Amino acid sequence: MDYGRRNTKKYSFICPDLKEIRKLSSFVVDLFDFKKLHEKLLLVLSTEVVEGLLSVLVQFYDPLYQCFTFPDYQLMPTLDEYAHFLGIPVSNKVSFSGLEEIPRSQVIVDALHLKKSEIDANMMKKGEIQGLTSEFLISRATYFSQVGSMDAFEAIFVFLIYGLALFPNIDNFVNVNAIRIFLIGNPVPTLLGDTFLSLHLRNSKGGGIVRLMSLTNDDIVWCDSAIDGLEIIDSCGELSNVPLIGTQGGINYNSALARRHLGFPLKNKPNNVQLDSLFYQEGTDPQNLRVEWCMLGTMFIEREDLSLVHAIV
Repeated sequence: MDYGRRNTKKYSFICPDLKEIRKLSSFVVDLFDFKKLHEKLLLVLSTEVVEGLLSVLVQFYDPLYQCFTFPDYQLMPTLDEYAHFLGIPVSNKVSFSGLEEIPRSQVIVDALHLKKSEIDANMMKKGEIQGLTSEFLISRATYFSQVGSMDAFEAIFVFLIYGLALFPNIDNFVNVNAIRIFLIGNPVPTLLGDTFLSLHLRNSKGGGIVRLMSLTNDDIVWCDSAIDGLEIIDSCGELSNVPLIGTQGGINYNSALARRHLGFPLKNKPNNVQLDSLFYQEGTDPQNLRVEWCMLGTMFIEREDLSLVHAIV
């Protein structure tokens, strides 16, 4: 692979304004209880985006291997790591597909402890997508905290984290896809899918390139020691890779390459079949991959083979 001069592209990252929902965290009465129920979602709010580092990393994204490729090592995000960092396990529920019906207002009412009239009055469209404004949701969360309705407050607070921090799309707006993911309760595969698709479609340069290029295999801490002993997903049954569906499209995930990233040797040299690169963007799916991948996910769920389910969803 040629590591000579690279073309540069200017790229800006979406950095949602989280100041208002960060203020809501001060209303959490029992932090221990909240963390027990919602794990590390509060850490998501306190995490600052280092745009320069992201710019450097994105330029090393390899669209063939679909990971970060450096002179003598590779790094890639994995389902296991995302689940660990968020504290949310990958469940055996079929994850977001984008084919779900728009949730009825009564379903949202039950999840958020709101009135049907409130949802009906505040559900609106921005562009071509429906959703709820963060202003409305923050006002309701604040009200519930003030009157001591903590179950209602926490439901809306977590909902806002999903919509504005994990799956942002339009500023100050929780769109219907985030609502679907929140109701399904299995966000990790969708988040990883969004990560891969975003990386795949973008490439840019930033500072720090010389330092990264000088790193070797011995300089890398391959994975967080806290996840030692966890099961590692490195295959999807007989499938050579794992399809992931995000909110902006879908992409395949070459899970066999994760063995190296997690500190294990590759069993065999990856073959060309394993390195097939498949992806589609929302609104353009000429190969009808979304439907095929959704069918695969459902098939594995029905087989109740959890190791396959965790890989495929």
